[in-house]
Amino acid sequence: MRVPTRFRPYLRWLLPGMGVKRWLLVMALGVALLGLGLGILLAQVPLFSVVPRYLGLDFLPVGARALVYGLLGLAVLILGLARLNRTLLSPFVPDTRAAAEALYRHRKRSRGPRVVAIGGGHGLSTLLRGLKTRTSNITAIVTVADDGGSSGRLRRALGVLPPGDIRNCLAALADDEALLAQLFQYRFPATSVEAGLNGHSFGNLFITAMAEVTGSFERAVLESSRVLAIQGRVLPSTLHSVTLMGDLRNEPVGVSRVEGESRIASAGGVIERVYLEPDDVPAYPEAVRAILEADLIVLGPGSLYTSLLPNLLVREIARAVAASRAVRVYVCNVATQPGETDGYTVEDHVAALERHVEPGLFPLVLANANFAHADALPEGVEPVRLGTLPPPGPEGGGPVGTLHLNATYTLYAADLVDPTHPWRHDGRKLVRALMTLLERERV
Repeated sequence: MRVPTRFRPYLRWLLPGMGVKRWLLVMALGVALLGLGLGILLAQVPLFSVVPRYLGLDFLPVGARALVYGLLGLAVLILGLARLNRTLLSPFVPDTRAAAEALYRHRKRSRGPRVVAIGGGHGLSTLLRGLKTRTSNITAIVTVADDGGSSGRLRRALGVLPPGDIRNCLAALADDEALLAQLFQYRFPATSVEAGLNGHSFGNLFITAMAEVTGSFERAVLESSRVLAIQGRVLPSTLHSVTLMGDLRNEPVGVSRVEGESRIASAGGVIERVYLEPDDVPAYPEAVRAILEADLIVLGPGSLYTSLLPNLLVREIARAVAASRAVRVYVCNVATQPGETDGYTVEDHVAALERHVEPGLFPLVLANANFAHADALPEGVEPVRLGTLPPPGPEGGGPVGTLHLNATYTLYAADLVDPTHPWRHDGRKLVRALMTLLERERV
């Protein structure tokens, strides 16, 4: 029998895992005990000694009497609960019928795996948008080496940590339709140059102002997370100011040193290595704790040299990843990045990781296997190929081989590309592949 549509939101309260039915039973037991006590008390009063006989419907069989009072009591209890729910939630939820749906999603996500995502830029934001549909136990660990755009201007003018990547992650973990999330991503137009706001993001200004009000950058991020009511949390890899340095090889000049994350990709030449200055900054303790407690640690997607590696170059972060018992996955980009990874294959990406951190730090590699949209890539951008490894089967998602470098890596491949933007991952495809991989590796 189909349940009428108008009743379905209310029946959501009775679904398994909602944590509501147990308290309904407690309430019903309390009402029954209260009624029993009241009945015993009234039976001792001479005036009421005859009344229970009429209230007890003695003219009906015992089973019928129990059924009548049971159904009547249940109806009154449900009516009272529904009205109480509407009264209590109406100031906070415009449509109280949606409260059950929101609670159901919250309870379901709260039982999801503990995932740590390490990176920065748009790649990490794409991953987070997909992850928040599966779990609320998300920790995004973000680089603070950015020195370009609005973040760089605020960093140089006010001495704050760059808020740009953190802002992107906060917005990604918020409700996509929430007005506050859209406001956080708003960027002032070039016409606001006289006010000094041109190119600035409102979210960057908000986080910077919050840091001044609260007295610390970490508190500013925490309070901003509460304002947006995000699923999960966003943490900087370190609270210390760092500069990303790069050694680039240019023929016939040789190796030259480039200072600043924003200048490395545009400097020209082949990146040999990147490093932090200073190189001995401590990690943010909460980030280390999240890594050690995680079920799944994901590196990427994102700019290899300027978004991913700056996090791992904080030594305590890399040590925590190595010590963690979580499933550790490196998500390789679906396309090359001009100035950073021109001509790179999957193996080249992994080899670059090995040149900077402990080999085998991420023993599982997840790569894209769908190259049908390669012709739609912008000029100078190529798909990141699997190299000499065979393509996966029609279903994808399984291991397709191993990479033998200084350590051995298991390579998984699946359709991960966004067909409308074939230089990016599709967040839902990526998370589906990661959850499948996590289930395989847990067995």
